[in-house]
Amino acid sequence: MPAGGSPPRLLFIDALRGFDMFWITGGDILCRALAVWLGWAWLDHQMEHLPWEGFVFYDLIFPLFIFIVGIVLPMSLQRYEAKPSAAYPRILRRVALLLLLGWINWGLLQFDLAAMRWPGVLQRIAICYLFTALAVLHLRMRGQAILAASLLLGYWALLAFVPAPGFQAYDLSPEGNLVGYVDRLVLPGTFCCYPYGDNEGLLSHIPAVATCLFGALTGWWFMQPRPAMQKLRGLVLAGVASLLIGMAWSPLFPVIKNLWTSSYVMIAAGWSLLLVAVFYFVIDIQGARRWAFPFVVIGMNAITIYVAQEFINFPDIAKFFLGGVASLSGAAGPVILAIGGIAARWIFLRYLHRNGTFLRV
Repeated sequence: MPAGGSPPRLLFIDALRGFDMFWITGGDILCRALAVWLGWAWLDHQMEHLPWEGFVFYDLIFPLFIFIVGIVLPMSLQRYEAKPSAAYPRILRRVALLLLLGWINWGLLQFDLAAMRWPGVLQRIAICYLFTALAVLHLRMRGQAILAASLLLGYWALLAFVPAPGFQAYDLSPEGNLVGYVDRLVLPGTFCCYPYGDNEGLLSHIPAVATCLFGALTGWWFMQPRPAMQKLRGLVLAGVASLLIGMAWSPLFPVIKNLWTSSYVMIAAGWSLLLVAVFYFVIDIQGARRWAFPFVVIGMNAITIYVAQEFINFPDIAKFFLGGVASLSGAAGPVILAIGGIAARWIFLRYLHRNGTFLRV
């Protein structure tokens, strides 16, 4: 756990990470149950990825996590500034562990390699962490910004001018896009989220690394000796600018999460920056920290709960304790079970937190 004298910003980072993980550890199920109970179709719409083009709240969850990974990197790697190569063993160990956990999560231990999904969430985090860490170690802030912009422009040019065989260049349809074609050509096993490729496939790692680089630039901004309110204004301005760029780019390069398009990166970065600004203002500047503790408990063991819920059936635990109450509650029953599932996960994480047990990847 962070020592008592750690910079206060670490608490808001843990809280924001926990807020992000809350939605994939039962928060989305709770909102969808509430939507059905209260008749709020708009809420249910925001809690499910769109089939292809567009942007809803749930499309922000994964890029926000990668963005937060980037924020922490300049702080954690600062000690290696004099000798960057000394950080290589640490970086490679983390990448290897993330890849292994990701593959275990998708069935490696079942030894059915034909049914394996080789890309995945943890695998994408590993790749983004690897290349962003190397950029932080070897490039200055301006170089990192140029690299991020180059990745986004290069990805757009690749999809705009290089066609998949049998299709025209700039075909961004599910069946005709170049990203899916490369996945079908190279990746064995099964795909996730659409049948013609994987939404965490090979080529889309290019713009995903840019997402992490934007986070690293944000972390660099926090490390500067500037007044807190000046940092806050910078975050808000950068967030608004990113949103405007993403929206202006979207008619030319549509917002498609499955392809991680460059406009999607900019819109996700914009909302991520604004969320960072809110958490920084409330927790770090205003000093209101007690409310954030439930999120901190989740955020400090984010990878733990992501992996654990694949092996521990938290919804069944909730049903065991609350099934009777839920059955007597009519239309509110699914809401009660969803709350119980969140509570079961949180109690598990709170036990680990209290005992100082954290999965350090």
